[in-house]
Amino acid sequence: MDPIAFEVFGIGIRWYGILISIGLVLGVFIAMRESARLGIDENMILDFIIFAVPVAVVCARAYYVLFNLSYYGGDIFKMINIRQGGLAIHGAVIGGAATAIVYSKYKKIKFWKLADLCAPSLILGQAIGRWGNFINKEAHGGPTDLPWAITINGVGVHPTFLYESLWNLMIFILLMGIKKKKKFDGQLFALYMMLYSLGRFFIEGLRTDSLMLGDFRIAQLVSLAMLVAGAGFYIMKNREKI
Repeated sequence: MDPIAFEVFGIGIRWYGILISIGLVLGVFIAMRESARLGIDENMILDFIIFAVPVAVVCARAYYVLFNLSYYGGDIFKMINIRQGGLAIHGAVIGGAATAIVYSKYKKIKFWKLADLCAPSLILGQAIGRWGNFINKEAHGGPTDLPWAITINGVGVHPTFLYESLWNLMIFILLMGIKKKKKFDGQLFALYMMLYSLGRFFIEGLRTDSLMLGDFRIAQLVSLAMLVAGAGFYIMKNREKI
């Protein structure tokens, strides 16, 4: 499949960007509907998105470039060119969370309430965005003869983009199912951290393009840290209820 969907004035519009945009729009729609139920001003959510999205994109790219410096060789223009992929979701989550912390303090709303509001939208966006990796023929796994393998350069490989997309979709369904029954602020975001990290840890082990720190896959290290942090927060809040 051609990574370029169509052209506008000679500029190629890539499926990668289109899918990320679709995920963003759907995520904003879901968050705004939920904000009305929680009594949070919808305009406040839009204002947050205006700040959070650019910061998340910059952090996602910076994270990817930082752990892949040898590839870019100091070429600034190559570093900032995201049209062919190269956005790390962990960097985006860090950037988005940092923006939420600052924004919640400025607007005097609870950070964890805002985090819960965004968690289902975030994981849905990730589920949709992974299909951009498929179109770009990136973020795939190693060789396999499983019947659902995809072919890259004539070799059957694990469709790790699909594994993660389906896993993320299941998390989205779970979060949407329990959002009205949550026991404390931060519960949905903690579940997001734990469940996404659990799946990502194992799926990352199948990939062939992992960012590395010595002999370790960076995404697995970050996933472990997020899993422990999410579980620790979840246990702490549950004990407060006892």
